[in-house]
Amino acid sequence: MSIPEHIRRARGRRLIWLCATSLVLLGLIGLRAMSGPGGMDKHPRTGTPVLSQTGLTSTVARIQVRLADGNYALVRAGDSWHMDSALGYPVRLEQVGALLTGLSELSWGAAKTRDPRKHDQIGLADPDNGGNGAELRLFDAAGDQIAAFIVGRRDERLYLRNTGEALSFQADGDLPPLQARHGWMDFQVIAILPSAIEGAVLEPGGGERLHLVRAESGGPRDFVPGPAHADERLVSGLAAATPALALSRFSPLDVKPATQLETAPVARHITLTKDGLEVVTEAYEEAEGFYLTIHAVEAAEVARRAEDINARAHGWAFRVSRFDWADFVVEISDIVERPIVDAPED
Repeated sequence: MSIPEHIRRARGRRLIWLCATSLVLLGLIGLRAMSGPGGMDKHPRTGTPVLSQTGLTSTVARIQVRLADGNYALVRAGDSWHMDSALGYPVRLEQVGALLTGLSELSWGAAKTRDPRKHDQIGLADPDNGGNGAELRLFDAAGDQIAAFIVGRRDERLYLRNTGEALSFQADGDLPPLQARHGWMDFQVIAILPSAIEGAVLEPGGGERLHLVRAESGGPRDFVPGPAHADERLVSGLAAATPALALSRFSPLDVKPATQLETAPVARHITLTKDGLEVVTEAYEEAEGFYLTIHAVEAAEVARRAEDINARAHGWAFRVSRFDWADFVVEISDIVERPIVDAPED
């Protein structure tokens, strides 16, 4: 006996309603699992400042960040900040300012999970155990600890938990990224536009030397051998422009004191600008990477610019990518074809 059509439709609607209800219940169970038992999202700490005392950030003298793949610290030195006392390299003041401002405005939001197995889902897994969290410790000038908590991020949301506590919270507020140590470095050492470069002198070693000058009737990337190399033919325009404009692409990855360089320079590169500035770059191939040192030659017209560059670059060796480093050590035979000079007859 066939089932009447109206009964089949009623059963279909009931099945759809049951499925929808089940999905809603599963969603509520998932939210409850993240919040924990007892409605933890209504925790008494919710809505209170993370730093309990007003103006506490003004007393911070050291900011220590602990990550699974390494630690670093930002240290106050008068009105400036440096990358830990061992390195002492200046860090970006606007970045530190954003961190201190963010900390002063940060408050505990809704309570989330206290299950350590779920901390990695919101970026709060313990970095001591290889987890994805970033532990932030704040110290005053006397070395006393002000606060310690683990910071995590998922999508656009920030999460926190106090060091040593399992209970986690969504944070109300924001902080700069903490995972990248080099992101704090003030690498605004030199800024030269490609259009400002008039030429370059390349000394890749072995006594070779090539002077490149900007072509009189060419484009912004057109360079030719200088007057002393008039009989030499370019391999290609790109082969000349790439090393000539190398310093305009200066983008360090890291830094160390120049006194820690263990090798001799393998090449010398001089950038010449239209306003008379000369910047000497020496290239080093160290065991752990590729480094450049920078020194600006002071001339009367650009003495202030040279002083500013040297104030930032003196005493430091900047690690760059192998790709960028190669532009400072390019072989002259890759740029020009030199005429063969017959050996003198005996």
